[in-house]
Amino acid sequence: MAGLRIVIGFLARPSMLWVLLFINGGGTLYGFYWYEGQLAQTPAYFLPFVPDSPTASLFFTGVLAAFLLRKHIGLLEAFAAVTLMKYGIWAVVMNLGADLMGGPVNWQNYMLIASHFGMALQAVLFLPYYRIKLWHLVVVGIWTVHNDIIDYVFGMHPWVSPALMPYIDHIGYFTFWLGLAAIAIVYIFNVRHHRYRLSLPR
Repeated sequence: MAGLRIVIGFLARPSMLWVLLFINGGGTLYGFYWYEGQLAQTPAYFLPFVPDSPTASLFFTGVLAAFLLRKHIGLLEAFAAVTLMKYGIWAVVMNLGADLMGGPVNWQNYMLIASHFGMALQAVLFLPYYRIKLWHLVVVGIWTVHNDIIDYVFGMHPWVSPALMPYIDHIGYFTFWLGLAAIAIVYIFNVRHHRYRLSLPR
C-alpha cells in the first residue's frame, strides 16, 4: 500500500503532470483521427456521442491542465474519472473479444489494448486527487446513460469487429453496467470516503 502511495504521489508531481498532459493530448488528437471515418458518416446531432474514448481523454487532459494551475474542477474530474474507466475497460474487452471470436487482429489492436488500459489505470491512480461531489456524479450518470442510449438504441456505438456484431445487444448491456460500475467506484473511493483523498504535491 505504501508503494502505491509513492507511485500516486510521483505521478502528480508537476513534471509528470506535464508529461501526462502531452501524452493524453496527443492521444486525444489521434483518437479523434481514428474516428474520422465513422464521424464522416454520423449525423451532426449525434457527433458529440460517438468518439467516446478521445472525449474521455480530452476530459482528463483538461483535468491535468487544471492541476498544473493548482485548480480543481469537480465536474470535469467526475467526467474524466468515470469515462476513462468506462471506455478504457470497454476498449480492452472489445479488442480481446474480437481476438477470441476469431476476428482480424493486428498490432493496432494490441496498441489500443495497451493505451486504453492506461486510460483506465490513470483514472484509478488519480482518484485520490479529485474533488468530486455527489451532484457531479449525478450529472455524469445522466450523461453516460444517455450516451449508451444514443449508442445502442440509435446505433451510434463505436465500430466494433464484424466478429462481435452478432453480440451487439449484449455489448450494449455490458456497456450500461460498466458505466454504473465506474460511477460506483468513484463514489465509494472519492465521494463517500474522504480519507482516501490526497492533496496535489508541490
